[in-house]
Amino acid sequence: MAAITSSELAKHSRPGDMWMAIDGDVYDVSKFARIHPGGAKILEQLAGNDVTTEFYELHRHEVLTKYKRLKIGCLETVEGSTRSPDDGNDLSSIPFAQLPAFQGQISPYFKQSHTCFMEAVRGFVQRSLVPIAASQELSGDYPMKETQQELGQKGLMVSRMGPGPWFSQVAELGIEIPGGVAPAEFDYFHEMIAHQEFGRLGHPGFIDSCGTGWLISAPAIYHFSSNELRQQISGPLLRGDKWSVLAISEPFAGSDVAGIKTTAELTPDGKHFIVNGVKKWITEGAYADYFVTAVRTGGAGAKGISLLLIERGEGVETKQIKTTYSTCAGTSLVILSDVKVPIGNLMGKKNDGFRLIMYNFNHERWMIVNSLLGQVRAAITDAFLWAKQRKVFGKALIDQPVIRNKLASSVAAMESVQSYNEALTYDMANSREGPVGTRLAGPIAMLKYQTTRTAWKVADDTVQILGGRGITRTGMGAKVEGLKNFAKYAAVYGGSEEIMADLAIKQALRDFPTRSRL
Repeated sequence: MAAITSSELAKHSRPGDMWMAIDGDVYDVSKFARIHPGGAKILEQLAGNDVTTEFYELHRHEVLTKYKRLKIGCLETVEGSTRSPDDGNDLSSIPFAQLPAFQGQISPYFKQSHTCFMEAVRGFVQRSLVPIAASQELSGDYPMKETQQELGQKGLMVSRMGPGPWFSQVAELGIEIPGGVAPAEFDYFHEMIAHQEFGRLGHPGFIDSCGTGWLISAPAIYHFSSNELRQQISGPLLRGDKWSVLAISEPFAGSDVAGIKTTAELTPDGKHFIVNGVKKWITEGAYADYFVTAVRTGGAGAKGISLLLIERGEGVETKQIKTTYSTCAGTSLVILSDVKVPIGNLMGKKNDGFRLIMYNFNHERWMIVNSLLGQVRAAITDAFLWAKQRKVFGKALIDQPVIRNKLASSVAAMESVQSYNEALTYDMANSREGPVGTRLAGPIAMLKYQTTRTAWKVADDTVQILGGRGITRTGMGAKVEGLKNFAKYAAVYGGSEEIMADLAIKQALRDFPTRSRL
């Protein structure tokens, strides 16, 4: 790459002949000026100069990667260009941008394999997902089959399922585990890292389109379906060739699962169920192949519910629902009209579905927590970067005490929840029943409650720090704006905050000593 002097740079400052220096690199923007989103005039005003400060007032550093073809040389007075420390696989040195264990904390939970795993997952996210995340979040386009298959083959689906029997199929299916982690060594802390690294993308609709519906349904297929059914579809699911979702919520019943109205009636020959009903707010339902579906096969209440695996086909219709985040997540209405389902697709026993649904909920809620914490950390990271580079009233935002106070308040809330999360994850990893045990239902519910409360608080602080950019879907504040929207989303799905708090306290009261007095 050519070395360019400052005097040579200054010569290219006219319309049709415009060079600019950013981070020590020189770019020819002469032709680009015609398509510059902010118009040509601002480029004409700044051409021939080092515009690093002005650039970072307006753009994220990823823009330089997108337009690297415009780079023609380096300023000879600069020894190497500056790059974001959060680029690629590099461990970030930005304050609080990483889990504390990866920024010097002596942790009893994270080992070298976790570091290798984190670097590999982050590398995948940077290479394969970052280039498409923002555009798909805005366009609302559903994920491409190639993306789903890459997620499967590169081990990003099985890794986010967590430890389980599915790892026994990894080798025969040719699936790679990031960082070369051996299946026997893989634990819930590896899974935690994967969810949080995906969360750092900061585009919540796109994040959910990368398998949130799949991740809360595929484990149920493994745990509860027949051996024949599992052998038939587990390979295509793990490879990303097929997609499954969880279909529980209805217009009539959300957190009150026992109130569902979708019916499944046996045919006279006892070989099929005929299913009728409506499911609503089904994440990834718009492009799913299989629906793990709660149906009523008995009387009213929890004891009359069963779980069926329904394949997309005749009588299954899905319609996109527009919610506060991107349609790329395929949140849908699922209309079931006289759907004929083989008796072999019954998961578990008839009328025992409510228990299976509750069994599945603990891990789902823990997964939501970790995806959300990744988004929280991404928003705080961007708030720090912005506060350092943005100058207001003659000094950087970070020099304002009120801004430092907001950052301190958000960081303290986030790291407190992360510590709680790590302790609970250790409990999950070492409990005989793992995350699905009834003892952990209350603590996991409390963790989800506190995480969504914290996310709302962080969204409030970081939006104020980013200002107008924090309520803009693109550009500098996109991840903050994404958190602002998703914080309330996460407070509802998987069990609302109020239900979570109540569940935690009610479970704690079961062992309340009857003779205790104040």
